[in-house]
Amino acid sequence: MAAPPATQKPPSPMAGLEVLFASVAPAITCAQDAIICFLHWEVVTHGYYGLGVGDQPHPNDKKSELLPAGWNNDKDLYILRYESKDESKRLLVKAITVENSMIINVLECGSQLVTDLTLNLEDYVDAENLHDYHRTYKNSEELRSRIVSGIITPIHEHRDKTSVSSPHREFPPATAREVDPLRIPPHHPHTIRQPPWRDPLGPFAVGGEDLDPFGCRTGGMIVDPLRSGFPRAIIDPSSGLPNRLPPGAVPPGARFDPFGPIGTSPSGPNPDHLPPPGYDDMYL
Repeated sequence: MAAPPATQKPPSPMAGLEVLFASVAPAITCAQDAIICFLHWEVVTHGYYGLGVGDQPHPNDKKSELLPAGWNNDKDLYILRYESKDESKRLLVKAITVENSMIINVLECGSQLVTDLTLNLEDYVDAENLHDYHRTYKNSEELRSRIVSGIITPIHEHRDKTSVSSPHREFPPATAREVDPLRIPPHHPHTIRQPPWRDPLGPFAVGGEDLDPFGCRTGGMIVDPLRSGFPRAIIDPSSGLPNRLPPGAVPPGARFDPFGPIGTSPSGPNPDHLPPPGYDDMYL
């Protein structure tokens, strides 16, 4: 009787971690090294490549699923950089050891989102068996869950939420007139108020010049001194100075305050213009 075919076992949920651990096992000398190895594996599993160590990019950086050289030179501060496989996200990971705990801070460089996680080393690593993969980690599923919920998920959810709430919009390029911060807006002089009676045959045409002497109509009994037709005195900028200003000292049309009295006041109406009735009657 033939033996029943052997059933294939499902892949281990920790697939790849043992291989990574074996590649760096000689360099693991403390519990925090083992945590960083686990963290690196989790980040790579979620679609990232390791780039290198340190805060700033380095010419020797290269994308790899392995831990970079010098990843654990400082046992108190670990700094690792990652990039997603689609190159849309970059992570800066810093892990600080404080007594029996490790504080992990992750910065997503694009959105400037920061996530953090604090782990008790004794809860997840057996420091007495660091070279035996099967005995090094404790509560592996809990450790993995905390890394995913505390670091990976917030970064992915924030990026997805931002892309949905702020879709890409295209705007026409701004012209130089629109973006010039030194442009002076054009001056629009105030137009002369137009009187409501413009029809000479209208009921208010008679006496319109007197009712609105400063309008656009001409004539009337009241004389506008500025529109009387008499020449107005020209302001001399040299008034009040012992000598005259040289030619060109005051540009034509410039707003200029003379140094002294103007000298000749502009012409105006006669003081006896429109006298009251009987002003010349000595007995009134």
